[in-house]
Amino acid sequence: MNAANSTPVHDDRRTTVVARMLRDPRSVLGTVAVVLVVVPAVVGPHLATRDPEEFAGAPLLGPAAGHLLGTDILGRDVLTRLLAGGQTFIIQGALATLIGVTLGAGVGIAMAMLSRRASELLLSVNDTFIVIPQILVSLLVITRFGATPPVLVAVVALSHVAHTARVARAATSHVASSDYVLAAAGIGLSRRRIAAHELLPNVLPVLLVELGVRLAASFVLLASLNFLGFGSSGLEWGRMIEENKGGLAVQPLAVMAPVLVMAVFLIGMNLVRDGASRALAARSAR
Repeated sequence: MNAANSTPVHDDRRTTVVARMLRDPRSVLGTVAVVLVVVPAVVGPHLATRDPEEFAGAPLLGPAAGHLLGTDILGRDVLTRLLAGGQTFIIQGALATLIGVTLGAGVGIAMAMLSRRASELLLSVNDTFIVIPQILVSLLVITRFGATPPVLVAVVALSHVAHTARVARAATSHVASSDYVLAAAGIGLSRRRIAAHELLPNVLPVLLVELGVRLAASFVLLASLNFLGFGSSGLEWGRMIEENKGGLAVQPLAVMAPVLVMAVFLIGMNLVRDGASRALAARSAR
Protein backbone atom coordinates (compact mmCIF):
# COMPACT_ATOMS: atom_id res chain seq x y z
CA MET A 1 0.00 0.00 0.00
CA ASN A 2 2.82 2.39 0.85
CA ALA A 3 4.57 1.57 -2.42
CA ALA A 4 1.38 2.23 -4.34
CA ASN A 5 0.96 5.62 -2.71
CA SER A 6 4.53 6.75 -3.26
CA THR A 7 4.29 7.23 -7.04
CA PRO A 8 1.34 9.67 -7.01
CA VAL A 9 3.13 11.84 -4.47
CA HIS A 10 6.24 11.88 -6.66
CA ASP A 11 4.19 12.66 -9.76
CA ASP A 12 2.34 15.39 -7.90
CA ARG A 13 5.59 17.04 -6.94
CA ARG A 14 6.74 16.86 -10.54
CA THR A 15 3.48 18.35 -11.75
CA THR A 16 3.80 21.10 -9.19
CA VAL A 17 7.08 22.27 -10.76
CA VAL A 18 5.47 22.47 -14.21
CA ALA A 19 2.32 24.05 -12.79
CA ARG A 20 4.34 26.71 -10.98
CA MET A 21 6.13 27.60 -14.19
CA LEU A 22 2.85 27.75 -16.10
CA ARG A 23 1.43 30.12 -13.46
CA ASP A 24 4.50 32.35 -13.68
CA PRO A 25 3.94 34.98 -16.43
CA ARG A 26 7.68 35.41 -16.86
CA SER A 27 8.21 31.70 -17.48
CA VAL A 28 5.36 31.62 -19.99
CA LEU A 29 6.67 34.73 -21.75
CA GLY A 30 10.17 33.26 -21.87
CA THR A 31 8.90 29.97 -23.29
CA VAL A 32 6.94 31.78 -25.99
CA ALA A 33 10.01 33.86 -26.90
CA VAL A 34 12.23 30.79 -27.17
CA VAL A 35 9.69 28.89 -29.27
CA LEU A 36 9.21 31.87 -31.61
CA VAL A 37 12.96 31.80 -32.34
CA VAL A 38 13.76 28.08 -32.24
CA VAL A 39 10.93 26.80 -34.44
CA PRO A 40 11.61 29.16 -37.39
CA ALA A 41 15.35 28.56 -36.97
CA VAL A 42 14.99 24.78 -37.14
CA VAL A 43 12.57 24.72 -40.07
CA GLY A 44 13.96 27.89 -41.65
CA PRO A 45 15.98 26.23 -44.42
CA HIS A 46 12.79 24.51 -45.60
CA LEU A 47 10.81 27.77 -45.51
CA ALA A 48 13.26 29.81 -47.57
CA THR A 49 11.89 30.53 -51.03
CA ARG A 50 15.26 31.29 -52.64
CA ASP A 51 18.94 30.45 -52.33
CA PRO A 52 20.48 32.49 -49.47
CA GLU A 53 23.42 33.38 -51.75
CA GLU A 54 21.15 34.51 -54.58
CA PHE A 55 21.13 38.20 -55.43
CA ALA A 56 17.62 39.50 -54.78
CA GLY A 57 18.10 43.11 -55.82
CA ALA A 58 20.27 46.16 -55.37
CA PRO A 59 22.42 46.26 -52.21
CA LEU A 60 20.93 47.68 -49.01
CA LEU A 61 17.35 48.03 -50.21
CA GLY A 62 14.68 48.58 -47.60
CA PRO A 63 11.73 46.27 -46.97
CA ALA A 64 9.56 45.59 -50.02
CA ALA A 65 7.13 42.99 -51.30
CA GLY A 66 9.86 40.78 -52.75
CA HIS A 67 12.11 40.99 -49.71
CA LEU A 68 10.29 41.71 -46.45
CA LEU A 69 13.46 42.59 -44.50
CA GLY A 70 15.26 44.21 -47.41
CA THR A 71 18.59 43.20 -48.93
CA ASP A 72 22.06 43.04 -47.42
CA ILE A 73 25.25 44.76 -48.47
CA LEU A 74 25.65 42.38 -51.44
CA GLY A 75 21.99 42.47 -52.51
CA ARG A 76 20.98 39.14 -50.94
CA ASP A 77 17.61 38.70 -49.23
CA VAL A 78 17.96 39.32 -45.47
CA LEU A 79 14.98 37.19 -44.44
CA THR A 80 16.22 34.20 -46.44
CA ARG A 81 19.66 34.40 -44.86
CA LEU A 82 18.12 34.86 -41.43
CA LEU A 83 16.06 31.68 -41.86
CA ALA A 84 18.95 29.72 -43.36
CA GLY A 85 21.48 30.63 -40.65
CA GLY A 86 19.46 29.88 -37.54
CA GLN A 87 19.44 26.08 -37.65
CA THR A 88 23.21 25.68 -37.50
CA PHE A 89 23.50 28.35 -34.83
CA ILE A 90 20.86 26.79 -32.55
CA ILE A 91 22.09 23.19 -32.97
CA GLN A 92 25.74 24.03 -32.37
CA GLY A 93 24.95 26.11 -29.28
CA ALA A 94 22.63 23.51 -27.74
CA LEU A 95 25.00 20.60 -28.45
CA ALA A 96 28.03 22.45 -27.06
CA THR A 97 26.11 23.33 -23.90
CA LEU A 98 24.98 19.75 -23.26
CA ILE A 99 28.50 18.41 -23.75
CA GLY A 100 30.16 21.11 -21.65
CA VAL A 101 27.71 20.90 -18.74
CA THR A 102 27.82 17.09 -18.71
CA LEU A 103 31.62 17.03 -18.60
CA GLY A 104 31.73 19.82 -16.03
CA ALA A 105 29.18 18.07 -13.80
CA GLY A 106 31.22 14.88 -13.90
CA VAL A 107 34.42 16.73 -13.01
CA GLY A 108 32.74 18.68 -10.21
CA ILE A 109 31.12 15.62 -8.61
CA ALA A 110 34.41 13.71 -8.85
CA MET A 111 36.29 16.58 -7.17
CA ALA A 112 33.78 16.69 -4.31
CA MET A 113 34.25 12.98 -3.64
CA LEU A 114 38.03 13.21 -3.27
CA SER A 115 39.87 14.01 -0.07
CA ARG A 116 39.74 17.61 1.07
CA ARG A 117 43.35 18.34 0.13
CA ALA A 118 43.05 16.78 -3.33
CA SER A 119 39.72 18.50 -3.93
CA GLU A 120 41.08 21.93 -3.04
CA LEU A 121 44.16 21.39 -5.21
CA LEU A 122 42.07 20.45 -8.22
CA LEU A 123 39.72 23.36 -7.53
CA SER A 124 42.68 25.75 -7.71
CA VAL A 125 43.67 24.27 -11.07
CA ASN A 126 40.06 24.51 -12.23
CA ASP A 127 39.84 28.17 -11.18
CA THR A 128 42.95 28.89 -13.23
CA PHE A 129 41.10 27.82 -16.36
CA ILE A 130 38.14 30.01 -15.41
CA VAL A 131 40.19 33.22 -15.41
CA ILE A 132 41.66 32.55 -18.86
CA PRO A 133 39.65 34.52 -21.48
CA GLN A 134 37.72 31.82 -23.32
CA ILE A 135 37.50 33.81 -26.54
CA LEU A 136 41.29 33.80 -26.80
CA VAL A 137 41.51 30.05 -26.23
CA SER A 138 38.77 29.49 -28.78
CA LEU A 139 40.53 31.63 -31.38
CA LEU A 140 43.82 29.78 -30.87
CA VAL A 141 42.15 26.39 -31.30
CA ILE A 142 40.12 27.49 -34.34
CA THR A 143 43.18 29.05 -35.98
CA ARG A 144 45.03 25.74 -35.60
CA PHE A 145 42.26 23.30 -36.51
CA GLY A 146 39.85 25.37 -38.60
CA ALA A 147 36.29 26.58 -38.03
CA THR A 148 34.59 23.26 -38.77
CA PRO A 149 31.35 22.35 -36.92
CA PRO A 150 33.07 19.79 -34.60
CA VAL A 151 35.79 22.30 -33.68
CA LEU A 152 33.29 25.09 -32.96
CA VAL A 153 31.18 22.78 -30.78
CA ALA A 154 34.29 21.50 -28.97
CA VAL A 155 35.74 24.93 -28.14
CA VAL A 156 32.39 26.24 -26.89
CA ALA A 157 31.79 23.07 -24.85
CA LEU A 158 35.24 23.25 -23.25
CA SER A 159 34.61 26.86 -22.25
CA HIS A 160 31.84 25.62 -19.92
CA VAL A 161 33.61 22.72 -18.21
CA ALA A 162 35.52 24.68 -15.57
CA HIS A 163 32.56 26.93 -14.66
CA THR A 164 30.15 24.01 -14.37
CA ALA A 165 32.69 21.94 -12.44
CA ARG A 166 32.95 24.63 -9.76
CA VAL A 167 29.16 24.86 -9.41
CA ALA A 168 28.76 21.07 -9.35
CA ARG A 169 31.53 20.67 -6.77
CA ALA A 170 29.94 23.22 -4.42
CA ALA A 171 26.50 21.60 -4.72
CA THR A 172 27.90 18.09 -4.31
CA SER A 173 30.02 19.03 -1.29
CA HIS A 174 26.87 20.23 0.45
CA VAL A 175 24.99 17.02 -0.33
CA ALA A 176 27.95 14.71 0.42
CA SER A 177 27.73 15.45 4.15
CA SER A 178 24.09 14.32 4.33
CA ASP A 179 23.19 11.32 6.47
CA TYR A 180 21.91 9.21 3.57
CA VAL A 181 25.17 9.66 1.64
CA LEU A 182 27.23 8.75 4.69
CA ALA A 183 24.98 5.74 5.25
CA ALA A 184 25.46 4.60 1.65
CA ALA A 185 29.22 4.83 2.06
CA GLY A 186 28.97 3.02 5.40
CA ILE A 187 27.29 -0.04 3.88
CA GLY A 188 30.03 -0.35 1.28
CA LEU A 189 28.47 1.11 -1.87
CA SER A 190 31.02 2.04 -4.53
CA ARG A 191 31.77 5.67 -5.26
CA ARG A 192 30.28 5.28 -8.71
CA ARG A 193 26.96 4.07 -7.29
CA ILE A 194 26.92 6.79 -4.64
CA ALA A 195 27.58 9.43 -7.31
CA ALA A 196 24.89 8.07 -9.64
CA HIS A 197 22.16 7.22 -7.12
CA GLU A 198 22.70 9.58 -4.18
CA LEU A 199 24.60 12.65 -5.33
CA LEU A 200 23.54 13.31 -8.93
CA PRO A 201 19.74 13.26 -8.32
CA ASN A 202 20.14 15.78 -5.50
CA VAL A 203 22.38 18.22 -7.38
CA LEU A 204 20.37 17.93 -10.61
CA PRO A 205 18.21 21.04 -9.90
CA VAL A 206 21.37 23.11 -9.54
CA LEU A 207 22.77 21.64 -12.75
CA LEU A 208 19.56 22.43 -14.63
CA VAL A 209 19.86 26.08 -13.64
CA GLU A 210 23.52 26.01 -14.63
CA LEU A 211 22.49 24.53 -17.97
CA GLY A 212 20.38 27.62 -18.64
CA VAL A 213 23.26 29.93 -17.76
CA ARG A 214 25.70 28.02 -19.94
CA LEU A 215 23.25 27.87 -22.85
CA ALA A 216 23.08 31.65 -22.99
CA ALA A 217 26.88 31.83 -22.75
CA SER A 218 27.20 29.35 -25.63
CA PHE A 219 25.23 31.53 -28.01
CA VAL A 220 27.09 34.67 -26.99
CA LEU A 221 30.45 32.96 -27.64
CA LEU A 222 29.27 31.46 -30.92
CA ALA A 223 27.94 34.82 -32.10
CA SER A 224 31.24 36.46 -31.14
CA LEU A 225 33.23 33.89 -33.10
CA ASN A 226 30.90 34.26 -36.08
CA PHE A 227 31.26 38.05 -35.92
CA LEU A 228 35.05 37.61 -36.08
CA GLY A 229 34.66 35.54 -39.23
CA PHE A 230 34.78 32.02 -37.81
CA GLY A 231 31.71 30.12 -38.91
CA SER A 232 31.12 26.71 -40.41
CA SER A 233 28.54 27.75 -43.01
CA GLY A 234 28.98 31.48 -43.62
CA LEU A 235 25.28 32.04 -42.88
CA GLU A 236 25.39 32.38 -39.09
CA TRP A 237 23.62 35.30 -37.48
CA GLY A 238 26.87 36.69 -36.06
CA ARG A 239 28.39 36.67 -39.54
CA MET A 240 25.39 38.60 -40.88
CA ILE A 241 26.03 41.34 -38.33
CA GLU A 242 29.69 41.58 -39.28
CA GLU A 243 29.03 41.61 -43.02
CA ASN A 244 26.40 44.34 -42.90
CA LYS A 245 27.68 46.64 -40.16
CA GLY A 246 28.99 49.07 -42.79
CA GLY A 247 25.48 49.66 -44.12
CA LEU A 248 23.80 50.10 -40.75
CA ALA A 249 22.83 53.72 -41.41
CA VAL A 250 21.31 52.87 -44.80
CA GLN A 251 19.62 49.49 -44.21
CA PRO A 252 19.54 48.82 -40.43
CA LEU A 253 17.41 45.67 -40.74
CA ALA A 254 20.32 43.75 -42.26
CA VAL A 255 22.08 44.12 -38.89
CA MET A 256 19.20 44.58 -36.48
CA ALA A 257 17.23 41.50 -37.63
CA PRO A 258 19.82 38.95 -36.37
CA VAL A 259 20.55 41.11 -33.33
CA LEU A 260 16.88 41.22 -32.32
CA VAL A 261 16.38 37.50 -32.93
CA MET A 262 19.34 36.61 -30.70
CA ALA A 263 18.21 39.11 -28.07
CA VAL A 264 14.70 37.63 -27.95
CA PHE A 265 16.13 34.13 -27.66
CA LEU A 266 18.60 34.99 -24.88
CA ILE A 267 16.04 36.99 -22.90
CA GLY A 268 13.56 34.15 -23.27
CA MET A 269 16.10 31.59 -22.09
CA ASN A 270 16.90 33.70 -19.03
CA LEU A 271 13.20 34.00 -18.15
CA VAL A 272 12.72 30.23 -18.49
CA ARG A 273 15.81 29.55 -16.42
CA ASP A 274 14.68 31.91 -13.66
CA GLY A 275 11.23 30.34 -13.66
CA ALA A 276 12.67 26.83 -13.43
CA SER A 277 14.95 27.93 -10.61
CA ARG A 278 12.05 29.37 -8.62
CA ALA A 279 9.87 26.30 -9.24
CA LEU A 280 12.63 23.89 -8.21
CA ALA A 281 13.37 25.93 -5.10
CA ALA A 282 9.70 25.86 -4.14
CA ARG A 283 9.59 22.11 -4.71
CA SER A 284 12.65 21.54 -2.51
CA ALA A 285 11.11 23.61 0.25
CA ARG A 286 8.04 21.33 0.41
